[in-house]
Amino acid sequence: MTTTKNSKALHLALWAVQLLLAATLVWAGALKLFQPIKQLSAMWPWTGEIPLAFVKLTGVVDVLGAAGLTLPSALRVQPKLTPLAALGLIALMVCASVFHIVRGEASVIGVNIVFAGMAAFVAWGRFRRVPIASK
Repeated sequence: MTTTKNSKALHLALWAVQLLLAATLVWAGALKLFQPIKQLSAMWPWTGEIPLAFVKLTGVVDVLGAAGLTLPSALRVQPKLTPLAALGLIALMVCASVFHIVRGEASVIGVNIVFAGMAAFVAWGRFRRVPIASK
């Protein structure tokens, strides 16, 4: 009984983290894709200092990451892709951290570190919950 309760609590916690990450990624991606660069650079100065195409690419990656974190599990179509998307998000956060450190903006990588930790939790939890194909 306790194992079932713990399993359900883990499942709910994983969904909460997945949805929080996905919502944040959709928000950030939508801003990068649709917000005028002048307004966007007021919030994120780096966006006004790099090519617009790179800003748009990061927006697409954000939205795709959100889809990968939620859709496979929610639709129960290839749910093994969810932890892989979480690993991709960890890689994205590492790249974002390096980008900001190289630019002398190490003080802003806290969000990247927190998101990477949350994605690691999703990867761990979903890898251990994905059933292995029966022989």
